[in-house]
Amino acid sequence: MASGIFAVLDDIASLMDDVSAASKIATQKTAGILGDDLAVNAEKATGFVSSREIPVLWAITKGSFLNKLIIIPIAIVLNLFFPAAIKVILTLGGFYLAYEGVEKMIEWIFHRNDHHTDETPESETAVSNPEAAEKAKVSAAIKTDFILSIEIVIIALGTVLDKDIYIQILTVIIVGFLATVGVYGIVALIVRMDDAGFKLIRHSHDKGIIAKFGHLLVRLLPIIIRILGIVGTIALIMVSGGIFLHNIDILHHWLPEIPSLLREILLGLAGGIVAFALVWMAKKIFVLIKK
Repeated sequence: MASGIFAVLDDIASLMDDVSAASKIATQKTAGILGDDLAVNAEKATGFVSSREIPVLWAITKGSFLNKLIIIPIAIVLNLFFPAAIKVILTLGGFYLAYEGVEKMIEWIFHRNDHHTDETPESETAVSNPEAAEKAKVSAAIKTDFILSIEIVIIALGTVLDKDIYIQILTVIIVGFLATVGVYGIVALIVRMDDAGFKLIRHSHDKGIIAKFGHLLVRLLPIIIRILGIVGTIALIMVSGGIFLHNIDILHHWLPEIPSLLREILLGLAGGIVAFALVWMAKKIFVLIKK
């Protein structure tokens, strides 16, 4: 009897070791998307009065958990009964990520000054109806999280396709949980940086080293968000290129003399340019049809 219990415990320990190793690899594979998720949601959670930042972030976090709750079972079922769909979804998601990365680059290169001169409908809504603007921003963040969550779950699942089903399920659940808690926990710290800075300035009566540190925190917030945006854009290109390289058979041995990192960047840029051109043409055709 005792030997049977110890055998079960040994099996459980072995399973957890396998899940831990698989989760570590899956987390590394999804790091690029997590960086973009972090950048996007740090931006979404800022711009509100101080008292609303955490409630907004909590609303987005709950939406992210719900997204994972929907996506994980669907991904597992697809992998069991229609595994070819995983590779197709990964590739399509790669094009989406590449499109987002290239779109951000084009926006920055050609339209970076537009935001300083044009008043957008969103900004008008924020002034006239802050509650509606908050709901719209939360909704947009949850939708973006849904797309990124699909990629996180599929990529995590893709790293354990050769493992037993229970290792696949546990690994994807752990990665999904860590993605949500990790990303939104860090975002919560980031968006409260300026608040912490103002409190330090107030308590020190704007004098001494503490006040200087408070001013530093206030100044760092927009800089960090900007850096996260740049890192997230680069990550989008690299992650999408990696998806193309590993899931499109014809590209497996493309330019083997070039380092894989450079190949991933080139493929991500190429895929993003193609996707952007197709979307641009589709929009033009839609406008012509409407006329």
